[in-house]
Amino acid sequence: MTDSPVALITGGGSGIGAAAARQLLDAGHRVAVTGRGEARLRGFAEELGDPEGLLTIVGDAAEYAQIQGAVETTLKRFGRLDTVVANAGIATHDSVAEGDPAGWPEMILTNVLGPALLIRASIDALKETRGRIVLVGSVAGFVPTPGNLYGATKWALTGLAENTRREVTEWGVGVTLIAPGRVETPFWDSYGSLPPGHLLTADQLADSIVWAIRQPQGVDVNTVVVRPIGQPN
Repeated sequence: MTDSPVALITGGGSGIGAAAARQLLDAGHRVAVTGRGEARLRGFAEELGDPEGLLTIVGDAAEYAQIQGAVETTLKRFGRLDTVVANAGIATHDSVAEGDPAGWPEMILTNVLGPALLIRASIDALKETRGRIVLVGSVAGFVPTPGNLYGATKWALTGLAENTRREVTEWGVGVTLIAPGRVETPFWDSYGSLPPGHLLTADQLADSIVWAIRQPQGVDVNTVVVRPIGQPN
């Protein structure tokens, strides 16, 4: 167990992050998950039977001291770090011309600054294991839609993925951007309802994340766009 790979997932208490954590645990990885809600993290751990290989850490992905602490806690508990997954993200589900700016700073900080902070906090450990950075983006980071400020944050993440790859590849660290289309997760709770049409499940999207993480040493899969059949944009 002490030699098994270790992943740290932000926003890992529900939705895509939780699904990826479950699959990695089933594959023999040790997994640390972060989230802002202690009760949600505790419930997730209890749901899985409090496995020895799972570590839950309360923290805000957009606060550097807290993400540094999460990395340090993971290293202290498991002794290594092979993968980080920047999964935490939020959306205000409004438009730049007609929306409420009050919610925008939190969204921008979580969706753009948060992944950058995770990279900065974990890169030294990832150099040692020649590990991998996975950034969970969005189809909205490739396809513009009217007034979509959330989409603009995901365009920034698309750029961050390639900029990061160009810097860290010489250290043997891989970078993968996973860009999902519509996924049935708590992401839509603030929207009020699920969008129309077929949606991916969180487990289906987690399949792609785990596939990227488990690529052979020396293989760097950089961009994976995953849509449900029937989503045209």
